[in-house]
Amino acid sequence: MAREKAGTQAGTGAEKGTGRGTERGRAAGAGGLVRGGGFGRLCGAAAVSRFGDALRGTALPLLAYSLTGSPLLISLVTACGFVPWLLFGLLGGAVADRMDQRRAMWAVDVLRGLLMAGFALAVALDRVSIGLLLVLSFALTTLQTLFDNAATALLPAVVPQEKLGLANARLMTCQEVAGRFIGGPLAPLLIALGAALPFLADAATYLLAAALIASLRTGPPAARPAVAGRTLRHDIADGIRQLWRDRVLRALCLSVALGNIGLGALIATLVVVVKRWLGAGDFGYAAVTTGYGVGMVLGGLLARRAIAAAGGGGPALLGAGVLQTVVLVGLGTLRSPAAAAVFLGLFGFASMVINVLEATVVQQRSPAGMLGRISAAFRTVSVAGTPLGALFGGAVAGLYGPRSPALLAAALLALGAVALIPVLQAPDSP
Repeated sequence: MAREKAGTQAGTGAEKGTGRGTERGRAAGAGGLVRGGGFGRLCGAAAVSRFGDALRGTALPLLAYSLTGSPLLISLVTACGFVPWLLFGLLGGAVADRMDQRRAMWAVDVLRGLLMAGFALAVALDRVSIGLLLVLSFALTTLQTLFDNAATALLPAVVPQEKLGLANARLMTCQEVAGRFIGGPLAPLLIALGAALPFLADAATYLLAAALIASLRTGPPAARPAVAGRTLRHDIADGIRQLWRDRVLRALCLSVALGNIGLGALIATLVVVVKRWLGAGDFGYAAVTTGYGVGMVLGGLLARRAIAAAGGGGPALLGAGVLQTVVLVGLGTLRSPAAAAVFLGLFGFASMVINVLEATVVQQRSPAGMLGRISAAFRTVSVAGTPLGALFGGAVAGLYGPRSPALLAAALLALGAVALIPVLQAPDSP
């Protein structure tokens, strides 16, 4: 549920867009979105992988809840899933810009598939503990730092520059359909059949996604001219400087960072909120989170219309941030699972609009050959507070009750919306 956000950007895309993405995207063909091709395989891999992630994302908190009743320990599992971004996120972006993104992605998925298969075996043998869950979360996200940065840099090589907004919206919508409508509701059924089944299925989806990505044909990767004495540290510094110099990206990154502190608190304790505040069981937990997925899918289908109706990307970002704040106040005020599903549905709609705008703006404003590093710098800064927020949420829930993380998240998302004001004032705003 972390905010990773898309849409359109007028004007600056042609000047600041990735040159490699434009050339190679056109080579793939403008019809790739419709007829399948490279985008179809990439979208299929993303959907399959998200299906497995949804199984694990539902089963893992429930497994943690069965091992300990401590909200702080449960939230620590989520925190460990974000810490690697702080340690390795920038490095992953620099590496992604230096290598063939397609090969990096399928190799990482193979490793993640083997890791999940081993964890499924541990669950089947009843050899799991909170400590093992912490290690698993840390290891998966460490691999994800390379995968996500490579994926961001690969998309402009598969679709034309002018269709990036549409591609991001369709990609995210397919992921939500596979995850929320299929994976999430199916997870409790698999858990009932065997605690290890969701994790075993997740391992299989990683391997299938790896096969789909390996089958992509995007042409030879664009090689950057070798510079004597050029180190990964220099590459990382270049990405950070470019992010800082761009007023729009800088303000958007700050907004996402503030919101993610609050969302870290909410995500880490959502199972506590649903079970203790709303009084719902395992199926209720899946139903409430499915409401979020419904909103995400609708947001993906209607993102372009919503952005146009708001008067552009900047106003749409601000409006979506305000909507998220309001519905989280409702989640922490009304004690009703049905109302919570509606609130999370509205929250998901706003999140998808933000996700589409964020992804496309970063892709379009990044100079050629720097997308991996700029994307990594953006992600690293934006998720920096999430582990702290996760721990903060667990502590707050223990001290002030299970509804408090939702209200804390609402306050921080409101601050994030205020941080978007410079985006509205920028002459080249999205």
